[in-house]
Parts: sequence; structure tokens; C-alpha cells
Amino acid sequence: MAKKAMIEREKKRQRLVEQYAAKRAALKEIATDESKPMEERFKARLKLAELPRNSSATRLHNRCQLTGRPHAYYRKLKVSRIMLRELGSFGQIPGLVKSSW
Repeated sequence: MAKKAMIEREKKRQRLVEQYAAKRAALKEIATDESKPMEERFKARLKLAELPRNSSATRLHNRCQLTGRPHAYYRKLKVSRIMLRELGSFGQIPGLVKSSW
């Protein structure tokens, strides 16, 4: 089980990403538009740099929905490998059978 503080920090990052997504996208579009003057693009870059770091989507990290584990994460099921095995053993994931020999 991951620390509660790490899970909460990740939730906070997710909220910030959603909050600033539109503003960040607009500034990025201005900054990469070659038809705009250099000064305007530079100002857009400066405004983009003033936004909170945690509002960037690249700062997000996938975590298991059940345990909060950040490694060995299966995107399709949103759980870690450990929970995938446990849930599969209990028959809670349709179509998944844990092999044993």
C-alpha cells in the first residue's frame, strides 16, 4: 500500500492538470505558431512557464486504483500486477484465469 500522502499528491496533480488544461493548450498553440511575431510567441512561453509545474500532464503518474502502487501498472484494468493476480485468483476479472502447473 502506497503512502496516503503520495496518493493525495497525485490526486492534487490530476486536479491541477484538469484546471489548467485549456489555458496551457492555448498558450502552447500561440508559442508554436510560426506565423505569429517572435515577441508574441516569447510572451506565451513566459506565461506558460509561470503556470504551476504540477499542472503539466507529464507530471502525472499512473497508480493502482486499489493500492496506489506506481509500478507494474496495467492501463487497461487500472490496477497493479499484484492486484491483477489477486483479483484473477478470486475470479473477479472476467476471462482471466491464473495458470498453475
